[in-house]
Amino acid sequence: DYEQYFPTGFHRYFEPFLGGGAVFFHLRKTGRLPGAAYLFDNNEELINAYIMVRDNPDELIKILAVHKERHCREYYYKIRNLDRRTSGLNALSAPERAARTIYLNRTCYNGLYRVNKKGHFNVPAGRYKSPKILDAELLKADSCALQGVHLEVKDFRSVAKLAVPGDFFYFDPPYHPLSKTSSFTGYTAGSFSEEDQRDLAAVFTRLTAKGCLCMLSNSHTPFIFELYKGFRVE
Repeated sequence: DYEQYFPTGFHRYFEPFLGGGAVFFHLRKTGRLPGAAYLFDNNEELINAYIMVRDNPDELIKILAVHKERHCREYYYKIRNLDRRTSGLNALSAPERAARTIYLNRTCYNGLYRVNKKGHFNVPAGRYKSPKILDAELLKADSCALQGVHLEVKDFRSVAKLAVPGDFFYFDPPYHPLSKTSSFTGYTAGSFSEEDQRDLAAVFTRLTAKGCLCMLSNSHTPFIFELYKGFRVE
């Protein structure tokens, strides 16, 4: 339960590893966002999906309805493999790309997002009897929640220069692996390394020194504890 750790009285909200946006949507739903919100991620397909949910939910719903009607194992791999064609995803419109991302997320194994070194989505099909490919009511609610929100593809290293005292930053990066056999960090073509974790700790330190309110989630490992030993850890 993160509720007890969220600060009060902050000016603007920043989330540099957007992912599913659970914290943003919770703060929005509970009226805890007093000012502007800035949501970033270095996954272009993810940010495009959020932008389309915000700006063009009706078109997105129409395309997802087609995916829902045609869904089967063969169709899943046809849509998954669009990024392997010569024209690639560039042949799709922004709403079509967003619908593809949502469709794959709802029908792939374990709802996982993973790409190989070429940037190709490579998660196998899930074994669901009736996956919820289209939830029009939820998409419209999310669209309302995202109105006025700034969405951008951005690396976390660049966010410190945007900050002013009183901003709240929540970081939810790919977690440091608990063991060498659990080292999945491949949300984009470049994995999140220990050097990235060190860079993130440096950004976190700079932001707090600047007067920002900062909160971060990560795994319970000696490496992470060493990086954040000067901060309160729960």
